[in-house]
Amino acid sequence: MSESNKILMASKEFTPRFSEVDSMNIVWHGSYSLYFEDARETFGEKFGLGYLFIHDNGFFAPLVDLSFHYKKPIIYGMKCRVDIFYRPTPAAKIIFDYEIYDLSDNSLCTTGRTTQVFMDTNYQLVWSNPEFYENWKLRNGIK
Repeated sequence: MSESNKILMASKEFTPRFSEVDSMNIVWHGSYSLYFEDARETFGEKFGLGYLFIHDNGFFAPLVDLSFHYKKPIIYGMKCRVDIFYRPTPAAKIIFDYEIYDLSDNSLCTTGRTTQVFMDTNYQLVWSNPEFYENWKLRNGIK
């Protein structure tokens, strides 16, 4: 497997909303997928790999795997930053790693990973990288 040493990364700051916490004022586990989604949109805007770009090229990219690991609770009102990192792979997948930090002391709160696959507009799984994705990787120095 050949991987590039180039790191594609984006960041987004956020403050948890009241609707995202439980009765202990701790971010509810279901909110983490939303933070990761916001990070993917920020990454897509920065590097030209947004959902509409994928769709306009005739594909969908649904999530097939989502994981996160708690290191420190995120509390209502805390200022945070989610960093998203593209993980190169030769497979027909888009894999991202995530890190969420408490901005008050830059401590790590959460890590995570998502995997997306490609489906055509007939909802059939695509087993090889679509041409537009291969071209995107080339433009961004991913081998």
